[in-house]
Amino acid sequence: MARLFGTDGVRGVANTELTPDLTFRLGWAGARVLAGECQHKPVILVGQDGRISCGMLEAALIAGICSAGADVLVTGILPTPGIAFLTKKYGCDAGVMISASHNAYLFNGIKYFNRDGYKLPDEIEDRIETLMDAYDEKSVLRPTGSSIGRRLDQQDARRDYTEHLKSRLGLDLGGLRIALDCAHGASSLVAPGLFRDLGAEVVTMGTDPDGININDACGSMHPEHLCALVTNTGCQLGFAFDGDADRMLAVDEKGVIADGDVLLAILAKDMKKEGQLRQDTFVVTVMSNLGLDVMARKNSLSLVKTKVGDRYVLEEMLQRGYTLGGEQSGHMILLEHATTGDGLLSALRLLRSLRADAAMIPLSEARKVMKVFPQVQLNARVPNSNKEAALRDPEVVDMISVIEQQLNGRGRVLVRASGTEPLIRIMLEGEDQQWIGSRADQLSSIITQRYSR
Repeated sequence: MARLFGTDGVRGVANTELTPDLTFRLGWAGARVLAGECQHKPVILVGQDGRISCGMLEAALIAGICSAGADVLVTGILPTPGIAFLTKKYGCDAGVMISASHNAYLFNGIKYFNRDGYKLPDEIEDRIETLMDAYDEKSVLRPTGSSIGRRLDQQDARRDYTEHLKSRLGLDLGGLRIALDCAHGASSLVAPGLFRDLGAEVVTMGTDPDGININDACGSMHPEHLCALVTNTGCQLGFAFDGDADRMLAVDEKGVIADGDVLLAILAKDMKKEGQLRQDTFVVTVMSNLGLDVMARKNSLSLVKTKVGDRYVLEEMLQRGYTLGGEQSGHMILLEHATTGDGLLSALRLLRSLRADAAMIPLSEARKVMKVFPQVQLNARVPNSNKEAALRDPEVVDMISVIEQQLNGRGRVLVRASGTEPLIRIMLEGEDQQWIGSRADQLSSIITQRYSR
């Protein structure tokens, strides 16, 4: 049986794959594992990103947690990094975010944080999953009377998270005109006020969540719309967040997108100059652009690569003591400030890198620290049950080998199963955009034709 937890919690189509029953058991088992040895009444923080299924799943999750004897502090709509931060600030025994991050509104997910605000390692997730599998409605022992958990509203959560962000970097954004795309998601209720409080003039889009428009032609998955907003309104730059605001992509004053690799390059160089880049090293994934390797060598920086997933980046950072890491997708972890990727914090740290004395270095200039190599990324839609077979298919394996031989060390091929969606992700990198594009199309066609059903 496939593992329930993926690279970022449990995720699936709401009410068919991620059902209220499954969510109830996730709440119950998570509370038992993460707060089962407490000598006090356990408390678990719960937030959501506002998609239509969040209310249904929140009710089931809270019921499961309370049935295990833990109290629940409910924040309502809040970015994922806000849950991570406030779990520790409030002294909770765990935190849970109901969100499918960058996915469409049909999907939802459950991701846990431990009492220190970190995502769970595989072994803890496996313990939760084992306990869920053993759940028996008829025989499970439940607390009664005053030992039953209570639901409590944490009305100051949004304010506390915003004040945390405002105080971290001591920024004054006076004189800046900034565009924000909040993806109709969790940052909608935080980001505009945050940047205005810091002195910026703010132009917004994607700030009217209705439960079904999250990530719909907006946010970090569709930053092209922010590009037009930046240029049409004369902004110095813009920021696009995803549905739960743990990712951020930037747009320069010319309307050109800077992805996570480019932003990490800017941050790494600046943090080294300020003595904040421990061991002059930062952590990325195997998806990072080859241009980042070249940039690192030119600037006497070291680059460590992990498999795809910000949790694996974080694990490497914690193990080796590094202070900066992230992904091309826009996850950036600033370990001296946060325990997980935080799109809002990353935006503020980028602004600090660009703000030299009273002047503002244009992002279009700062991004020249890295030359981006041509890269093509495609998705082949494949049911989760067919992913392994698709990756082992002899024709697919042979074609990847042939392409790698043709690239002859001047590019690379990466084909992998998504950890959050029913997709096979295909990435080719090389010197000729048209050539790698045609090879990516061929790979995608073979996989789709054979394994899409």
